[in-house]
Amino acid sequence: MGEKKRILIVSHALELGGAERSLIGLLHALSPQRCQVDLFLLRHEGELMGDIPPHIRLLPEVAAYTVLARPMKDTLREGHLLLTAARVFGKLAAGVYSRRHRYTESMVALEYSHKYTCPFMPAIQPEVEYDLAISFLTPHYFVWKKVRARKKAAWIHTDYEAIQIDTASEEKMWSAYDAIVSISEQCTRGFLSRFPALCSKIVRIDHMLAPAWIRAQADKCDVSGEMCRGVEKLLSVGRFCHAKNFDNVPDICRRLRALGRDVHWYLIGFGGDEELIRSKITEAGMEEHVTILGKRENPYPYMKACDLYVQPSRYEGNCVCVHEAQILGKPVVIADYATSASQLRDGVDGIIVPMDNEGCAQGIATVLADEALRKRIVAGGWQAGTPDQTALEILYRLSGD
Repeated sequence: MGEKKRILIVSHALELGGAERSLIGLLHALSPQRCQVDLFLLRHEGELMGDIPPHIRLLPEVAAYTVLARPMKDTLREGHLLLTAARVFGKLAAGVYSRRHRYTESMVALEYSHKYTCPFMPAIQPEVEYDLAISFLTPHYFVWKKVRARKKAAWIHTDYEAIQIDTASEEKMWSAYDAIVSISEQCTRGFLSRFPALCSKIVRIDHMLAPAWIRAQADKCDVSGEMCRGVEKLLSVGRFCHAKNFDNVPDICRRLRALGRDVHWYLIGFGGDEELIRSKITEAGMEEHVTILGKRENPYPYMKACDLYVQPSRYEGNCVCVHEAQILGKPVVIADYATSASQLRDGVDGIIVPMDNEGCAQGIATVLADEALRKRIVAGGWQAGTPDQTALEILYRLSGD
């Protein structure tokens, strides 16, 4: 087999999130017999830091890269003058671009924050030339500009048809990579609708989760005391943001109860939409039936304890939480977002329900009323998250193995 190949993976941090848990699964899946993996995080932060496998070498944190996620007054006080100025310039430029294009949910500011700070960032492991360098989360400027590697790959984690970007700027960034990894067929379609010239670079690698680790985490504690007894317990997990659509959960729950279902819906996560969700709970009169559990370092005991896992998102790339719920033997319902058909097989390992609140409630009620259907879709999802050896071989081949 020859000597081990050296692989570098770069990501932001290891806070609670689907992409971050997918990264943990990838780290578990990569064989220490075939490759030596270095992990560089922009910030050594997050609840999943303790879940990095022991065979992965975590590189030291570099102060300059932490500047991107901290208040500018703090970074100025620490002497990061050029980087802070670059962040200010990027923010202003993104605002001008977004206003010109009448964007309301713009992702341009995130891209520009990396684009304009990149020239002032130090090189990452400049003494090493890696066989393969992976940029796991966009923006992908740092692996492009600050890493030496024979091959470079960048991951797509979202539906590019559903987000607002600076297409010309991002195309230049993506074009710098030898391979662009898509996590689903629909993600590929959405990406190529924006960047058709990059078709030849696309490779498909689904999320590689760690089923044994997920099941062990689910067994770590009993959360039954935190959840109501004698009701149908629904659960959704994700960031409290526009994409996840949790602001519509209270109205969907109200409609479910009007259909005669005695449900209690739990939300795990955090983010800027929390106050909006709370106001919608009050507006729908669902204070006794929708509970925000907030940030949970280990969401898996709650997944194990629920009766139905629901992903009501407006858009997704390939939602990790759905696969995790399947791993834990839970029936899964998702909304009919653009990439839903590549998320699961409707009626086989999950159910796809309409996006509108009334249709969503009707669909969930149908699943709750049909025990045979729930058992069938649980049985259909038993292989969820199993590492795809063919996908792993793609990575090993990219590294030259």
